Amino acid sequence: MALSYLIFDASDDGEGTGSWEAMASVRAADVVAVLAEVASVMAAAQTDAPGPRGALDEGGAWDAEHQVQSDGDWTTVTLTITGPWEWGEALVEHFAD
Repeated sequence: MALSYLIFDASDDGEGTGSWEAMASVRAADVVAVLAEVASVMAAAQTDAPGPRGALDEGGAWDAEHQVQSDGDWTTVTLTITGPWEWGEALVEHFAD
């Protein structure tokens, strides 16, 4: 499944851990579609998880956070995933065109 709304930007800490952040600002009619993309990414992350989910500094292998904020007619959805670099790159590649 290619993503239509979420486009990930990656950053590497130089020690094998990465962070991937995507953001989409949409009108109300598209919020359900964006949240479906978030759910798909999260399902794939959990299916291929490199270990337990949790804060990395507390022993988790990977973690994710998503937020939804509305401002007038627009809703912004953000999704941030952190974890091992190779795992995260494979996860994002899974959703590339």
